[in-house]
Amino acid sequence: MFGCIAAGRLVQTNLQQVDVNKYVFELSDPQSINHLVVFLLGTIPFEPGYAATVHLLWPNKDWQLLGGLSNEKPSAIFRIGGGKNNIMMNQPTATLGISIEPIETVQQLLSTLSSGVMKSGGSNLQHAVSMTEVGQMASRVIENLFNYVTSFAVQDLPMNGIALGEVTERGYLPVKAFQTWYNNLSRKLANDPNYLSSEKSA
Repeated sequence: MFGCIAAGRLVQTNLQQVDVNKYVFELSDPQSINHLVVFLLGTIPFEPGYAATVHLLWPNKDWQLLGGLSNEKPSAIFRIGGGKNNIMMNQPTATLGISIEPIETVQQLLSTLSSGVMKSGGSNLQHAVSMTEVGQMASRVIENLFNYVTSFAVQDLPMNGIALGEVTERGYLPVKAFQTWYNNLSRKLANDPNYLSSEKSA
């Protein structure tokens, strides 16, 4: 139901369900992570009246609320600071938690975040201006990734291939396509920092 990308790494598929409405990703070598992208997979939305909060847990620390996801905002980028934060140093793993809750509960929790980071409004989850721009960028990154890797989908699994998952009716994806996508996108951003802001990136 959920996907996660630590900037500079491949998409994580190690989602674990730990309760009826709670899911976690284990993040290895967390001190090297600066940004996390969390998103809904496929076309399965939240049930009406529900959304999700996203949290981060470091060993011997309390859960830290990062933000939220909803049907209106199915992806988000979170800055966690990487090795610049002392509490992250020498930690082998961290845990990314996602909790599906009634949208009123999600809005109440998000309202506790700094108003400059995120705010709630109306019946939908709404980001402040800076987070709206980040959310739009996250959507472009996900769209760019999806369009690129699905172009490599094959209907027949290669000999000795391992099926990591099926992409709807398009078939199977080679894992190498994700690394190639990352290398290509990194090169394009180095040449044009505004690449993801333009329509050609879709």
